[in-house]
Amino acid sequence: METIKRDYYLNQLINKRGNGLVKVITGVRRCGKSFLLFNLYRDYLLSSGVEEDDIITLSLDENRNIQYRDVDKLSEFIYSKIKDEKMHYLLLDEAQFAIKEEELKANEPIRLYGLLNELMHKGNIDIYITGSNSRFLSSDILTEFRGRSDNVNVHPLSFSEFMSAYEGNEVTGYQEYSVYGGLPMILQRKSPQEKSNYLKSLFDTVYIRDIIERHGLREDALVIDTLTDILASSIGSLSNPSKLAKTFKSNQIKADDKTIASYIKYLEDSFLIHEVKRYDVKGKKYISTPNKYYFEDIGLRNARLNFRQLEPTHAMENIIYNELLIRGFDVDVGQVNQYSRDADKKQVVKKLEVDFVCNLGDVRYYIQSAFAIPNQDKMRQEQLSLDKINDNFKKILVVGDPLTPTHYDEKGYLITNIYDFLLKKDILGL
Repeated sequence: METIKRDYYLNQLINKRGNGLVKVITGVRRCGKSFLLFNLYRDYLLSSGVEEDDIITLSLDENRNIQYRDVDKLSEFIYSKIKDEKMHYLLLDEAQFAIKEEELKANEPIRLYGLLNELMHKGNIDIYITGSNSRFLSSDILTEFRGRSDNVNVHPLSFSEFMSAYEGNEVTGYQEYSVYGGLPMILQRKSPQEKSNYLKSLFDTVYIRDIIERHGLREDALVIDTLTDILASSIGSLSNPSKLAKTFKSNQIKADDKTIASYIKYLEDSFLIHEVKRYDVKGKKYISTPNKYYFEDIGLRNARLNFRQLEPTHAMENIIYNELLIRGFDVDVGQVNQYSRDADKKQVVKKLEVDFVCNLGDVRYYIQSAFAIPNQDKMRQEQLSLDKINDNFKKILVVGDPLTPTHYDEKGYLITNIYDFLLKKDILGL
């Protein structure tokens, strides 16, 4: 199999090289952060003239390196590698293993941050760390480094990256991608059984175990397992902790809404799911819960449900959402109101949904996902919420039919198929 090019992320690291900031590379475990840092970026450094001895690499999630999860021993290791005044490059993988849960709970100074701050002051070390838990890589790190950190968020393979190494056409590729997702190692598994076993094993032995161990949830393992299953079975549906608590109660599992809200946050912190807020397009304000939840990787979502609920409609919606994140957009679920009169001439308000309101700087797009458009009535139905938006930002309808050509309709809406949307990087600028 060809090496998967991840130029989008590699170029970000290259552009940030030597900028005096700690480069923080985040993302769900097994999405390719380590390969990006230890293979692609390291090869770039070597090709640019950096000597091998000046590149310090360490993976804290490996058993052989457990001792270096102690910050004192980690410090000794790093300083032992800095033997002269030349520029050195520290590539530290899965740095969250050097942070103690006790430090977080007690709001104590994070010793790892202290070490990294100290190293930055040396002036001859360029620091890159990866992590799979946003709890210590978001607000905490911004506070500790006081504007001296630079974030690169890595996602599983986009469909374009997936196809760069997939041996087949776009249609069969999308079928594979919508079932097994974009974790890079999926491309090395040949049979459906190998792929499904890999994904299911990751959930059991890596993701859920990490959450249980980090937050001490051994006695509540059933709750986090059940919550993950419920969220997986309802991607793209409106929900909130109170609603979920009722589902737990009906299944005779004890978990109140506050507990569920905390556990949802744990899943978000591990980059497994994303909470998407609702936005009133005309009122220009956010709407309180319920919100929607999408999975970082559709293959992980499917594996969680033992591939029983593949649901191409919801899968495509989740894939579009992930693609928008990869392209750097902030994404909300939109809502617009449709007003009419009933038989008694009383005003009736119907809430219409815009699947995605996407913002990037001063650019905004409204996007509807429609896997199947069998007739004009369905087309009008899918466009109804877009019709109620009066501003001039671009409105896009993405359909699942590969034979639908990308074009503008008489309303000025961009109609495109999922393949063009995912593979043509300039599609939003047509």
